[in-house]
Amino acid sequence: MTSAAPPRLRATRLIVGLEIHVELATRSKMFSRAPNPAHPDFHDAPPNTLVDPVVAGLPGALPVMNRRAVEMAAMVGMALGCTIARTSRWDRKNYFYPDLPKGYQISQYDLPLCGDGAMDVPAAAGGTARIGIIRAHLEEDTGKLGHELPGGHRYEGSLVDLNRAGTPLLEIVTAPDFTCAEDVVTFAQELRNLCRFLGVTEGVMQRGHMRFEPNINLVLDLEDGREVRTPVVEVKNLNSFRALRGAIEFEARRQVEAWLADGRVMGPGAKTTRGWDDQKLVTVLQREKEDAHDYRYFPEPDLVEVEVDDAWLESIRAELPELPLARRSRYVDSFGIPEKDAHALVADRDLCRFFEDCQRLAAEGGLGARDAGHDCAKLLLNAGAKRANEAGGAIHELGISPRRVAELVRLRAEGAIDAQGADLLFGLLCEADRDAAALAAEKGLVKVRDDAALDRWVDEAIAANAAAAEDVRGGKVAAIGRIVGHVMKSSGGKADAKDARERILARLGSRSGG
Repeated sequence: MTSAAPPRLRATRLIVGLEIHVELATRSKMFSRAPNPAHPDFHDAPPNTLVDPVVAGLPGALPVMNRRAVEMAAMVGMALGCTIARTSRWDRKNYFYPDLPKGYQISQYDLPLCGDGAMDVPAAAGGTARIGIIRAHLEEDTGKLGHELPGGHRYEGSLVDLNRAGTPLLEIVTAPDFTCAEDVVTFAQELRNLCRFLGVTEGVMQRGHMRFEPNINLVLDLEDGREVRTPVVEVKNLNSFRALRGAIEFEARRQVEAWLADGRVMGPGAKTTRGWDDQKLVTVLQREKEDAHDYRYFPEPDLVEVEVDDAWLESIRAELPELPLARRSRYVDSFGIPEKDAHALVADRDLCRFFEDCQRLAAEGGLGARDAGHDCAKLLLNAGAKRANEAGGAIHELGISPRRVAELVRLRAEGAIDAQGADLLFGLLCEADRDAAALAAEKGLVKVRDDAALDRWVDEAIAANAAAAEDVRGGKVAAIGRIVGHVMKSSGGKADAKDARERILARLGSRSGG
């Protein structure tokens, strides 16, 4: 007697929740005065040099809370629309890690600092997606285990570096509101940008300043009308957006194959932890996932509760800058910058600040605020981006100052230089910090503003290119290039090509309307 065939699969639906670990860039660690490797001053510290008795877990060493880390965490919570708990508590999370000398981690369990928030992000399907924030709590990071000797030589044992142990770590937990990998990546990118704008982290992914851990499973619709869910998989410690996308997309395929093979569905003890192999582009089983009771949480006896009063809460709120999504919207509405360009400006905190300095100085120099913003953005994302790509660096690091950008933008708006001259002058100002107008005059880039001379050159060009002029009169405006070229040659390149074109069209009365 043969067994009945398993029900056929009709459709699948992806469900993803995300845990994000953000290393906060305080100068000292979460519970000690040891320097923090997430702060730029200590990025390249030699192994095991950022350690003190608290980090090493020596007998009698007592933790003391880092107030600034709490403030940074609360800022992130506010930006995510969370409620900031007036009272939160520290707990011991007990488990063995070779790189956590105490044998437990100080974390927050039942009374976290931040909770019940949400973040709206652009959705792949169009519009926006609202992603719920369940909680954001503080804890301390672990150290690191390595398996290579200096110079990249393989080592069969494990090398322990405790520099990272005790680093302030903000863990942000989302609701399982994602239904595609693209939205998860968008959220992760927006969150990284938000945290960088707040100044709470450098956000250098390669250094582990932000690590992502998606919790992934599928809803399977069966042809017999039943709905089942595959076991949840948590993929640990992803430190690139490429890995985040790859792990989710791989799991979406693997979990279907696993269910077809064994029929296993979500239930007690079914959750597993997997790692990501960045070379093979697959997830790899690590262990069965612990439940909360396995960690034997209990209140940390060496730390008092965190009490946030009105005055402290308002002082933290006063530090909040304009957030990236609001800033992007303002650039579009106030400066007329295209959405794509506004996104490019806000995607980098340092470029965004550089742009705003350029816009402010250009406006102070006489340009309207809207034109100053629009023209500065256009210049930076064209002339600037081109040179940054060639140099393999960032636009704000090219050497040109915001003041010189503002001067250049004003010259272009006044018609003193043309687009080609502006691009050339931008490059020259990256190499030498000089007055833009003086440098333009020295290099022969200033356009002639003599209307009589321009009229004369236009008349001569039309007479010398009679056939092209007749084509333009007949509506074939593309023929105007030959006439404009004649004007530029006659002027020695000093005429403004745009003005010349407009005057030629006015003279010839093109039926195309220009």
